[in-house]
Amino acid sequence: MKADSLKKILIVDDEPIITEELSEYFDDHGYQCLCCHEHDTAISMYRKHKDISIVLSDFHMPGKDGLVLLKSLLEMSRHSARPLKTILFTGQSEKEDIINALRCGISDYHAKPLDMEELLTSVEKLNSELSQESGSQQIEQITAKLNHLSKCMDELREDISQLNNNDNPIPDKNQAHENEQASELLEKLSPRQQAVARLIGKGMTNYQIAVALGLSENTIKLYVSQILRLTNMKNRTQIALTLANQ
Repeated sequence: MKADSLKKILIVDDEPIITEELSEYFDDHGYQCLCCHEHDTAISMYRKHKDISIVLSDFHMPGKDGLVLLKSLLEMSRHSARPLKTILFTGQSEKEDIINALRCGISDYHAKPLDMEELLTSVEKLNSELSQESGSQQIEQITAKLNHLSKCMDELREDISQLNNNDNPIPDKNQAHENEQASELLEKLSPRQQAVARLIGKGMTNYQIAVALGLSENTIKLYVSQILRLTNMKNRTQIALTLANQ
């Protein structure tokens, strides 16, 4: 795993020797660690360091315990749409405590004394999940923006069409012919090819179409080539002009 993809870890335990040992261990494996020993300091550090996205905490600590801490942090992460994964350390906790922790959204738990290799495996798994979730969120955001852009373009076309109709009350005889051409073009294509062609008609690039349809850009390029061959069009500009009002 590349170092630049790793997340910052916050380690919380009332025993300094444990936080020091864990910090050194994860530092040796390329992670950046912050440590503290109680609830309020952990909350403050999480607020201050926006790149903390994995928190390891002991269950039994003086004052508010680790479960209360992690529940508070998870609530904060939800309100701020900030990704967070959590691990709880358990010593002599009852089975019901563990079940309750998992129901509250804790990502994982490990019994003390800690097996460092197992803990590292768990952290790496959570780190990988964070990276995947981040990528999915970015794709969703891009798709939402593209959909909004497409909607705005459709509304703009409707406004222009309405304006043209007001300026030219006599029906445009060419419109029927253009619609017929568009229908003939689409009839030659498969449903997936039609979807790609319609988005070309909206002025979208191959990358934008790929994101909108959940396909790779190379796949879209292949569809464009097929569309050009099946319709005898010279280039995508001709496709766009033919389907501009579809």
